[in-house]
Amino acid sequence: MPIVPDGPADGGHQDDDRGAARPGGPLFRDGMSQPPQQPSHAPQNPEPMPDAPQPAPAPQKKSAGRDLGAAIGVGVGLGAVIVASLFIVKTVFVGVIAIAVVVGLWELTKRLEERKGIKAPLVPLAVGGVAMVVAGYARGAEGAWVAVALTALAVLVWRMTQPPQDYLKDVTAGVFAAFYVPFLATFVAMMLAADDGPQRVMTFLVLTVVSDTGAYAIGWRFGRHKLAPRISPGKTREGLLGAVAFAMAAGALCMQFLIEGGTWWQGLLLGLAVATSATLGDLGESMIKRDLGIKDMGTLLPGHGGIMDRLDSLLPTAPVVWLLLEVFVGSG
Repeated sequence: MPIVPDGPADGGHQDDDRGAARPGGPLFRDGMSQPPQQPSHAPQNPEPMPDAPQPAPAPQKKSAGRDLGAAIGVGVGLGAVIVASLFIVKTVFVGVIAIAVVVGLWELTKRLEERKGIKAPLVPLAVGGVAMVVAGYARGAEGAWVAVALTALAVLVWRMTQPPQDYLKDVTAGVFAAFYVPFLATFVAMMLAADDGPQRVMTFLVLTVVSDTGAYAIGWRFGRHKLAPRISPGKTREGLLGAVAFAMAAGALCMQFLIEGGTWWQGLLLGLAVATSATLGDLGESMIKRDLGIKDMGTLLPGHGGIMDRLDSLLPTAPVVWLLLEVFVGSG
């Protein structure tokens, strides 16, 4: 809303005082030959009060806080790469997931070291993260669990090559990073492995993006009540309702027309679950960034921040969508 300047507490009295203080006011109309004497404690040269009211400041427009043009351009470019790799050769999309995982791990470990002095070992995390994605695609959940266990073990051993100081802190952060980034991303590869894998992954991506878009659009226009002001002051309850409405509508369409054997009412439930998990994921990374004292996890994507700033809602949503699709239509 435009910012309107506050009016005086008692507008009529203020106008009367201003009229009495300037020539031509009521005192001169009474025919006094001498102006009234100023009290001894009054300033000798008082500031003249303006005769006309000051113009109201121009209304301030809401700002998204980012370069919207760059954000749209980067988003369209990423979308084109994802769609092309997803529907042309499925294994190419596995590579896209692996690259995103490695870059996300690099951003996370770099920020942990810069802001907290925590040195989570990147090499075993990156190698193990790629192994998780490939194992999840090739061997399903069992392969992913074996890969994550071996990655955690590799983190423990790799850190032993350095002095023991802060060992527990570093390996704890490393195991957390292994679960937070590559393990959750593995569920996308597991969705892709189904016969209708591209359609499942597309449903997952569309619902998450639509949820974020609904939250932004409704929250920006109608947001009044903060959702979690201590974590993310920009998020509102109205925005959450927008995310739920948009995601449920998109879910009904995707399940009806993209997923074989799916029905619209399953899409409503899927959309509700996606809006919830995406919002919690966004709040979770906001919590991490507040603890680290940073705005973005990186600067790789103009208008977006880093890779992790785009994965925040996708990562926790992946296992939710994978599980519900397994329940609704089977493994495929």
